[in-house]
Amino acid sequence: TLLIIKPDAFERKLVGNIINRLERAGFDILDIKLVRLTPDKAREFYAVHEGKPFIDKLVDFMSSSPVIPIKLGKDNAVADLRTLIGATNPDEAACGTLRQEIALDVQKNSVHASDSPENAAVELAFFFG
Repeated sequence: TLLIIKPDAFERKLVGNIINRLERAGFDILDIKLVRLTPDKAREFYAVHEGKPFIDKLVDFMSSSPVIPIKLGKDNAVADLRTLIGATNPDEAACGTLRQEIALDVQKNSVHASDSPENAAVELAFFFG
């Protein structure tokens, strides 16, 4: 599956903390890179949100600083990762989840994770070919 460390976490130097949590949860890092998304590439990645009121702010945010896409392996990886990171809105995230602990708000929620095996395949291809 795919996890992206977003600009807010990158800028606050939380990369090591996030990777440590992933490894402690039993995920294997299969590939990792540092990427600076252009606004066009960010819009392409989040095409599913095109037309929604927050898309322009999301594109600006995701292209504001480097992001770190990480290809992760584990049995039941998609569901386990979603459980580890918590709800999109950190105010709704369960205690002990990444977003509950480090996210700033619903947009600056520190990480993106694929929400299904099908989307994971598409998103991994976007970053890793």
